[in-house]
Amino acid sequence: MQSPHSLDWPAITQSLDDSGCAHIPQLLTPAECTALAALYPHSGLFRSRVVMERYSFGRGEYQYFNYPLPDPVARLHSGIYPQLVPIANRWNDAMGIGVRYPAEHAEFLQRCHAAGQLRPTPLLLQYGPGDYNCLHQDLYGEHVFPLQLAVLLSEPGRDFSGGEFVLTEQRPRMQSRPEVVPLRQGDAVLFAVHHRPVQGTRGSYRVQLRHGVSRVRSGQRHTLGVIFHDAQ
Repeated sequence: MQSPHSLDWPAITQSLDDSGCAHIPQLLTPAECTALAALYPHSGLFRSRVVMERYSFGRGEYQYFNYPLPDPVARLHSGIYPQLVPIANRWNDAMGIGVRYPAEHAEFLQRCHAAGQLRPTPLLLQYGPGDYNCLHQDLYGEHVFPLQLAVLLSEPGRDFSGGEFVLTEQRPRMQSRPEVVPLRQGDAVLFAVHHRPVQGTRGSYRVQLRHGVSRVRSGQRHTLGVIFHDAQ
């Protein structure tokens, strides 16, 4: 795993400001990806399993990890968050949102827990042929950290085909703008959970974002999702 401190944060910040997402190549090694994907059958590591078709979320399934999180999930959970806090606080300031986020992740989780958001949200997703994930937002309660991370654990063209990560952005009085982020095994994408500021001629305004996964055409696709707020 690349150290969160060693990543090119000026470039990541610029990409997030420009488009609401940032591609991080090779955040995890192939061996780490394979080991994480292999955790999926071990139900004791997870607090719940969701079959997406039952709730009209799409097709496929995912499982939320239980605390304590396995390594390297725990390292990403606590290590990436501090790097994102300045971006999150600046975005909220630009959008006129009074919430500010503490520098340490443990302090932010205490805030979540005090509001009844006690359940961990990092998850593993599993897709097979014909599976997809509808456009959505991962909110889970009153306290929402405005950025999250997804890491592709499978290799396109070898393990699966199709299954592209898709982001859409809805600006006021405009059609939705789609963004497809091409990922290889171990690559990550940072993206806005809910909304982000865009600079207009009369100052900043909010745009809404949703994310999903296009239809998997063959094979099996695994993804690690790292969400920084806990759930009710």
